[in-house]
Amino acid sequence: MINIRKYLKGDPAIWGVALFLSVISILTVYSTTGSLAFKYKGGNTEAYLIERVFFIIASFVIMYFVQKIRYTVFAKISQILIIFTIPLLVLTLMLGSDINDASRWLKIPGLGLSFQTSDLAKVTLVTYVAYMLSKRQDLTDDYKTTLLPALAWIGIICLLIFPANFSTAAMLFSICFLLMFVARVPMKQLGFIVLIGLVIIGITVFLIYFFPDVLPRGATWKNRIFGFLGDNADANYQAEQAKMAIANGSILGTGPANNPNKYFLPQGYSDFIFAMIIGEYGLFGGLSVLFAYLILLYRCVRIASKTKYAYAALLSLGLGILIVIQAFINMAVAVNLFPVTGQPLPMVSMGGTGTLFTALTLGMLLSISRAVEEKQEEPEVKEVEDAE
Repeated sequence: MINIRKYLKGDPAIWGVALFLSVISILTVYSTTGSLAFKYKGGNTEAYLIERVFFIIASFVIMYFVQKIRYTVFAKISQILIIFTIPLLVLTLMLGSDINDASRWLKIPGLGLSFQTSDLAKVTLVTYVAYMLSKRQDLTDDYKTTLLPALAWIGIICLLIFPANFSTAAMLFSICFLLMFVARVPMKQLGFIVLIGLVIIGITVFLIYFFPDVLPRGATWKNRIFGFLGDNADANYQAEQAKMAIANGSILGTGPANNPNKYFLPQGYSDFIFAMIIGEYGLFGGLSVLFAYLILLYRCVRIASKTKYAYAALLSLGLGILIVIQAFINMAVAVNLFPVTGQPLPMVSMGGTGTLFTALTLGMLLSISRAVEEKQEEPEVKEVEDAE
């Protein structure tokens, strides 16, 4: 009998969560893409199933190889990617493909694929900020050495993501703020960051309400926010259809592919896939997915608590929260607790490159947990210290 643990290193719970979410993804994507198949694939309903299985397999291949890399290597790579990411984000703003009324995608020449540059930016920025803060653990009181350099990179990346994807920019800023809090940046400095964030949010809300056309997606944001607050079905059509799908599912669900709302719910295979999971598998199905992400968060906290080194702890927390917060936002939108944001459900929603970036993040978490388990941290930490 093959000893799987011989090949799959790192926290087994993370592998288990990835496998569970992948199975849910394949089942739900297959059951909700029938209308897409007739619209774009000539009625070939297996086309999207095959595509999804391919990306899931590719994801596990990525996880397998990334978990074999020492996690300190990510610090070195992030120093290169953080610079490379900026022109990519600028290029996306200028030449990005317009998909679902948002220019967030860049096409990969020759492959026929598009990817959101913000996916690369999220992983890169969290990794780089974790590295910067770990290097300056003894200098957190010196705002010129610690706070300002970190804020500069966070501000540049988030501002470049903001015009096309406000929710991602706000989420990424919040995660970096949390990393600063964990890294013991003084409360006075954190208060200054909160003030900056509130000012930016205030200006954004003012512009959205009075001058929505000033911002590239201002009108869309206004419709979503005030449609959510006012319960306007015409302005919030997606959320209304999601609620109907959930209502049809009730406690036990309608069963796979039996929820009639899959034909009416836009993005039921992507942004609103959690509504379809509840609709088809009932309350138990929805809670199972929710608990899977909570388990992932718990394991990341456990990894951070077991390591003696700041970089491993900050990176584990940052990457884990990055996945889980995005999942919570997606689920909150699906059950109408939050305005529509366009955030997919990590490792579950249909989308090739987005799934691969999630797999990359999970692979990095597995690499950290492997180092903690095998007590390889001490020589690796010296590599972090020499990374600059």
